[in-house]
Amino acid sequence: MPETTDHAPAEHRSPLRDRAFWGMTVTQFLGAFNDNIFKQLVLLLCVDYKLHFKLDADPYQTTAQALFAIPFVLFSGVAGWLADRISKRSVVVSAKVAEIVVMAAGMAVFLSADLYSDRLLTMLFAVLCLMSLQSAFFGPSKYGILPELFAKHDLPAVNGMIQMTTFLAIIFGMAISGAAKQWLTESGIGLWVISAGCVGIAVIGTATSLLVRKTPIAQPDLPLTPASFGVDRNTWQMLKADRLLRTVLLVSCLFWFLGGVLVPVVNDFGKSQMGYQDLTTSLLAALLGVGIAAGCVLSAVISRSSVRFGLVRKGAAGICLALMGLALVPWSGLSSGGVAVCSGALLILLGVCSGVFVIPLQVFLQARPPAEEKGRMIGTMNLMNWIAILFAAAMYRLCSSLFTLPALDEGGSPRSVISWTFAVMALLILPVGLLLRLDDEPLP
Repeated sequence: MPETTDHAPAEHRSPLRDRAFWGMTVTQFLGAFNDNIFKQLVLLLCVDYKLHFKLDADPYQTTAQALFAIPFVLFSGVAGWLADRISKRSVVVSAKVAEIVVMAAGMAVFLSADLYSDRLLTMLFAVLCLMSLQSAFFGPSKYGILPELFAKHDLPAVNGMIQMTTFLAIIFGMAISGAAKQWLTESGIGLWVISAGCVGIAVIGTATSLLVRKTPIAQPDLPLTPASFGVDRNTWQMLKADRLLRTVLLVSCLFWFLGGVLVPVVNDFGKSQMGYQDLTTSLLAALLGVGIAAGCVLSAVISRSSVRFGLVRKGAAGICLALMGLALVPWSGLSSGGVAVCSGALLILLGVCSGVFVIPLQVFLQARPPAEEKGRMIGTMNLMNWIAILFAAAMYRLCSSLFTLPALDEGGSPRSVISWTFAVMALLILPVGLLLRLDDEPLP
């Protein structure tokens, strides 16, 4: 094998010896880390608002989830077009510069508004929208550039590393957000400090994005049409003609629908149903990320140079069992601490099964389309997944309303039994575990 250089063909370049691999890995890690610090901070504040105003349902997390999803729904299509129209590396770098601006806006909001004011939450929601807009443009180039940088047979391992580090970023981001919020609130120091740290992280992430190697433009003359804001005509035709690709995309949407419900449910379960503080609640959510990171690595090791759809079916069965356990554990008779320990273990199991489940889907959706349509296919995947997450916000709002019992005494807060939502999600994923039968696909 010839000596590895940045100019060597992808099939002769070891990812671990490629600075573009490490540049992309660190860049997306820091981006996901930043997103989850800020998003979890906003979601925890939303639960605080619900408890502060003694509301039956949780309109604030629902609104935050919906507002975070809408830019992805509106702009994933055009982001996919842009990823094929110009260098994906240019999009990656530009998105990281935009992240600096967004995080600076978040810091300005915390410096200019008081806690529990409508103005604070309104402006935080606006920043959340901007953050998701930046991520919407980052996503298709982030995933679409991987098949251009690396050989197909390396994609399971590369995706395993990318997904593992993404969920490690979720772990650290959510845990640090909860711990920092609790400490800063108790000490009287403003929450703007968290956003100031996010600005610094965005600057570092922008610097590491410069390590990513330039790749050829897929279609330099690709026109911008109204269809570019949704699903491109060629992509529609490809999905109509390829039943397997269509099926995998729909299963991916179901996965992200469940994920979109799960995050606010875990926050509501911890703070409203169990009465935990910000740190404990965020650690519960972070344990899910621990499991996903491990599951991604496990899936990549098992897959080697194939797309193993059998892992999707097995992962779905494990997800179903873990969700049923989470639904039942509050009624187990354990103490509050015992419920936290059991819930944490079940969330790790849920995460492992989720990581095993998602890697084959991710690799297949990257590898299957032809080179000139990968950006738009990833954009379509993002669009469909975020439409699913938008519906997930509505699903969470419905469950939040249904699974809230009246207060035991007059003037008290309503009692949340939001953990019943886990059982609903288990029933939704069950058909995949029982019915999905797809043959494994080798990667050349």
